[in-house]
Amino acid sequence: MDENIVYGRNSVIELIKSGNPVHKVLLSNQKEGRNSDILYLLKVKGIPYQFVDNGVLAKYSAGKKHQGVLAFTAAKEYVEPEDILELAHTKGEDPLILMLDGVEDPHNLGALLRSAEATGVHGVIIPKRRSVGLTPAVARTSAGAVEYVAVARVSNLVQTIKYLQGQGCWVTGAEAGGKDIFQTDLRGPRVIVIGGEDKGLSRLVRESCDEIISLPMLGKISSLNASVAGSIILYEVIRQRKQGLADIYR
Repeated sequence: MDENIVYGRNSVIELIKSGNPVHKVLLSNQKEGRNSDILYLLKVKGIPYQFVDNGVLAKYSAGKKHQGVLAFTAAKEYVEPEDILELAHTKGEDPLILMLDGVEDPHNLGALLRSAEATGVHGVIIPKRRSVGLTPAVARTSAGAVEYVAVARVSNLVQTIKYLQGQGCWVTGAEAGGKDIFQTDLRGPRVIVIGGEDKGLSRLVRESCDEIISLPMLGKISSLNASVAGSIILYEVIRQRKQGLADIYR
């Protein structure tokens, strides 16, 4: 079985709470007191653990900041786009899907997963090429959100967009020069497409979207990074879903 490594306090705590399989947890023998809450959870859940030197933790975390704790877990399984739609159907909600076109920075993906979980997104779709996968760095940046968000990894974003459109979803891309987001109705079954850090949306993906929206930029900076833009857009979707039509444009 493929194994994944999760490190950092918040990431490990959320992994344990999620109920996903945890094979073993390594704890720093120099920070026993600080990780007493994690030790308590491990004992309650019956998860094997071991105290080790920080050098061992540094080795497994590839020198990244591990905060004295590291877990071995089954590699997170990707889902299919239809699984995401089924999840929304089961909840009795209009699908809300976040699609990422070429997001290669693990910190951006982790932050977007965190925002997706916080806003109730039913799933995130990423491409197999030109995109970072669910790496330990992504898991840590997501602060554990990766354990709760369904993620699909597809071969062709354009074909996936057409499939979702055929299932009744409206596909909204985000890019400079589009319609003002605050003058756009974002309710109903929705796919939000965010482009990569440098190139934005690829041409074919942009042309496949039903509409393009943009965030108004009132200062001297002309753009926001992918995770910030995506978070703002998702919260605007939630705001509109929670308000009546008459209140949306006030």
